[in-house]
Amino acid sequence: MPAKKKSKRAGATSALAFNHAMVYSRDVGSSLSFYAGQLGFKLLENFQHQGRTVYARLKSPRGNATIALHQVAPGDELHTGGVRLYFEVKDLDRYCDRLESAGLRFSQKPKQMPWGWKHAYLNDPDGHEVSLYWAGAKRFRASAF
Repeated sequence: MPAKKKSKRAGATSALAFNHAMVYSRDVGSSLSFYAGQLGFKLLENFQHQGRTVYARLKSPRGNATIALHQVAPGDELHTGGVRLYFEVKDLDRYCDRLESAGLRFSQKPKQMPWGWKHAYLNDPDGHEVSLYWAGAKRFRASAF
């Protein structure tokens, strides 16, 4: 009897992989100070136009996640809301204390949530909501309420 062929998952070679999130900004320089200067992202690319940063790509201090900061087009209105950026940090309380000491203000300080994750919320300079959280192994499990 011939050996059974292993079936390859359909489309496995073309499966999606998350690349980065694009964050539009009124002032990329201010956003760069927030994400790189305060949150610790590493600058990968900084594109300037007429002496002003209009695009920057950053790598998370841990892992391989990246974000891009992009100047909103002249005459376009910047819309915030609808998307919240989540960044996980193990020692959340200490990390948030350091940010608060550096002058950042939280809309919610670290708090244990009903689904088992601990969250703190703040806004970036353009008003995009950012969640700093710790979930640990719970991140890949269904939440229990």
